[in-house]
Order: sequence, then C-alpha cells, then structure tokens
Amino acid sequence: MKVCYYYQTFVGLEKMMVHPEDVTHIIVSSIHFGKDKTGIQNIYLNDNLPDDKIFDKLWKETEEISNQGVTITCMVGGAGGAYQELFSDFEIYFPLLVKMIRSKPWIRGIDLDIEEMVNISDVKMLINRITDEFGDDFIITMAPVAFSLETDDKGMGGFSYKDLYNSEEGQLIQWFNCQCYDSYTLETFQKMIANGYPANKIIMGMESGQTSFIDEIKKIKYIYPDVGGVYDWEYLNAPPDKNDPSEWARIMSKI
Repeated sequence: MKVCYYYQTFVGLEKMMVHPEDVTHIIVSSIHFGKDKTGIQNIYLNDNLPDDKIFDKLWKETEEISNQGVTITCMVGGAGGAYQELFSDFEIYFPLLVKMIRSKPWIRGIDLDIEEMVNISDVKMLINRITDEFGDDFIITMAPVAFSLETDDKGMGGFSYKDLYNSEEGQLIQWFNCQCYDSYTLETFQKMIANGYPANKIIMGMESGQTSFIDEIKKIKYIYPDVGGVYDWEYLNAPPDKNDPSEWARIMSKI
C-alpha cells in the first residue's frame, strides 16, 4: 500500500528521513505557470521560480530521501490553477516544465491536479507529451475529487474522468490521488469501485484535520487488500502528532 504526502509548506524532512521506509511517495506542490512583470512566461513553484535559492533545502532533502528509496513526484495545478495558462501557450510553457524536471532527475513522476475548466483533448495531449518526453516508466497520476470517480459526471476540470480513463491516454495514468476530504469512508471507496475503478488505482486522500482515518483505512484494507494506498494533504499538519508529521506515515505503513 502506497503511503504518500503532498508537500507544499517546506518545513524540512528531517524527521521523515529517520524512518523513510514508512513513506513511499512525496509529492512536491504546486507547479504553476504565468508571466512575470515584463511579460515573460515562467514556471513557478508556488510563488517563486523553482531554482530560487529559497528552495535549495527542498531540493537537497528530496534528493537525499529519494536515495533512501522514497519516490519523489511533483504536482501541477491545484487550487491555484495552471492548466488554462499552460494550454494557452503550450509550446512555451511545456518545455519549461520539462527543463525543470530534467534538472532534478530524482523527480520520477507528475501529478495532474486539474481544478479549472479545460478540454479533455488538451489533457490527453499533455499526457502523451509527458510520456513522449520521459518514457513509460515516468509516473503520471491525477487528483480528482471523490465525486468524479463515484459518478461519470464532469468534474472541476469540465470533463468526465471515465471518458479519460477509458481512452488510450487513460491507460497511461498509473493511479488516482483521490480527494476524499469530505467523505473519507469505506462507503466512498466502494462507490468508486462500483463505478468501475480498480482498487489498486485509488489512493484515498485525506486532509490533516480528519480524525477517523485509521479506522476507515483498516476497513478498506480488510475488504480490499489491494487498495492503492493513502495520502495526506499536507505534510506540515499531518495527524496525529502536531510536532512530528512523519508519525502519520509510521501509522499508515503498519495497517
């Protein structure tokens, strides 16, 4: 079972490095695109250029923990958006993304969190271009809300995940980091299974304020031993120990 953290508030991974065997994936967040004050297109990690010196510790630690067996990926989008800007000038922005990833070879995948209206054809094109650039071993995941997998309705991105999943490009998606923030339950998981998604393709995502996560994951794991895994948004506030966010991974890895 995968045990994953989204990592956006870069507080340091020292405590996680003490027991890296308990976490499988760390997802560095969030990548955006936009123009600077002079109108030049750029790629941003949160509010700064990815190679800004404020991220020196981030890149050093993620490289170190990747050498300890933890898979590092990066998330594009989220609540701050990215995709409308990306697709508006794709041949400028996409090479910037490729350059950033190639400059940090310990980044082994990308998580597409689409929370703005886009065309499904553009999403398919992006998936194909990522695969063309980095090969079949490069991890591609997506981050729909639970409702988008429970039903075939259009989600926040304006497209149906079922339509994408059933396409050729959908077969390149290794798994879904599913945002189950309002419904972190066995029932939610079963609805997604009933709608045609394999258990091993679903990672149950929780926010740090949730408290019933241990019991619910135990129930899910008992009935679906091949469940894809779990994630927490985000590392900074992972329960139950406010002083040690790595404790969450220690607990989840033993379920």
